[in-house]
This record gives sequence, C-alpha cells and structure tokens, in this order.
Amino acid sequence: MTDLATPHAADLYERLSRAGFRRSHGLAYRPACPGCNACVPVRIPVKDLVWSKTFRRIANRNADLAVRDMAAHATMEQYRLFTRYQRSRHSGGEMSTMGFRDFRAMVEDSPIDTRIIEFRDDSEELIAVMLADRQADALSAVYSLFNPSMEKRSLGTYMVLWMIRRAEQLELPYVYLGYWIEESPKMAYKARFHPLEGLGPDGWKPVNS
Repeated sequence: MTDLATPHAADLYERLSRAGFRRSHGLAYRPACPGCNACVPVRIPVKDLVWSKTFRRIANRNADLAVRDMAAHATMEQYRLFTRYQRSRHSGGEMSTMGFRDFRAMVEDSPIDTRIIEFRDDSEELIAVMLADRQADALSAVYSLFNPSMEKRSLGTYMVLWMIRRAEQLELPYVYLGYWIEESPKMAYKARFHPLEGLGPDGWKPVNS
C-alpha cells in the first residue's frame, strides 16, 4: 500500500497503475495474498475492442440517457441510489452500512483527477453513477452503481461501454477495470470485453480471445 499524498500524486499513480495498483481514497494498493495470484489487474485496449451484437444492442437501448461528466462531488441523490443498489446487490456486505459521510469520502477524497458520471433517463431520474479516475493513458473505473430494477438496460455493461467511447474521444488507449478473478461469478462480466489484457509476470497480456 502506498500513500498518494505527495506533490506528484498523479505521476506516482500513473506508474503504480501500470504496475497493477488500484486506488482507494488517497492510497494505492495491490492485493498480496501468500500463495495466491487469483486477483489479476485487467484493462481494455480501447481501439481493439470487439463491438459484439450484444454490446451494440445495449448501447442502442441506452441511447436515450443523458450523461453528465463532472468533478467528483457527492450528493444525497447519488447516495440514495447507492444505498438502494447496495441493499439489492450486496446486502450484508461491508459497504452496505456506509453512511453519507463515508460515501462522500469515497467520492471526494482523491489526490488525482477523479470524475463522477451521472446517467439520467428522459424524466431526469438518476439511474446510474460511475466514479472514474482520469489518467494520462487511461480512464480507470473506481466504482459504479445503478438502479437494480432496470435489469433490461444492462446498466453495468453500458457504463463500461460509455467509458470506452469516452476514452476514444479523449484519445486515451486504455480503460482499467480493476481486478478480475476468473472463478468469480460477480466478475465474469469483465471477460466479455474482448480483448481483455491482464497483468502477469511477463507484463500485460491478453487473457481472452
């Protein structure tokens, strides 16, 4: 674990990200469990992404959404959606008991360029939120949440697709998705993005085809 509270936090985190680290508040970390290498840092090479028919359907299904890409600032509206998402998807988990102060710290306590992206339907209802770090060579997904009653929209996948298109607009070559565990059902969605690169002993290599 590395403290990012330095005058050159952005440069330091750039180097750590390429080495497989992730950020939580002002700390960069990487799991190091004795005898276990299950947590694989993964990223999507933006220009090489295969836009499957499923991805195109999901993108078209959500074309009506208004997107606001803003400086990271927490609101009660976001927090209410967060608690609804947690109760539905992660009931009993560590984050399910977070109060607004904890949520605000998660969103706002960052020493680097962090964005919060809101997705709203045509009635202006907030239905999804993504927290992402802007880096010199990538956008990095920090956390995402969405209205759990809107399963047909596939909002989790859509937010990643939106981030890929946003990275293209910004001429950034990668989207970082955090850690992937091959045997984890909750992380299976990451392997649907082809190609997906994972960091191993020999550097960043494709983990699917």
